[in-house]
Amino acid sequence: MYEHLTTVRVRYAETDQMNIVYYGNYAQYFEVGRAECIRALGFTYKQMEEMGVRMPVVSMEAKFLRPAHYDDLITIKTILKTLPTQHEICFEHEVYNERKKLLTTGKVTLYFINTLTNKRMGMPAELLATLAPYFSNQ
Repeated sequence: MYEHLTTVRVRYAETDQMNIVYYGNYAQYFEVGRAECIRALGFTYKQMEEMGVRMPVVSMEAKFLRPAHYDDLITIKTILKTLPTQHEICFEHEVYNERKKLLTTGKVTLYFINTLTNKRMGMPAELLATLAPYFSNQ
């Protein structure tokens, strides 16, 4: 299993009239978590594209347990529970407030797509080699 933590300060524009983070913004928070998770492994989405790989989101789910508010410092935990073996990768997310209260959970699935053929492909070998040690017990 691989985990990564990213912190984000909630901006005023991300809240509604009730001073609560608008639910649609969690897709962006999840994306920030994924991008920083991949960056921590030594890759970026830009590098993946240069390697001939696109990673579109094919599904997303979220469960809202508690609200986040303007100026809260939230922590996005991004978790890879299983090592991808085929064309998809699933990121699980947990969003916490500064008091370590779980606010939101989510799951986002992306496919690895070959940029030349627009067909599904396996995870790039470089990323697989980087992730594999975290899953040595599987």
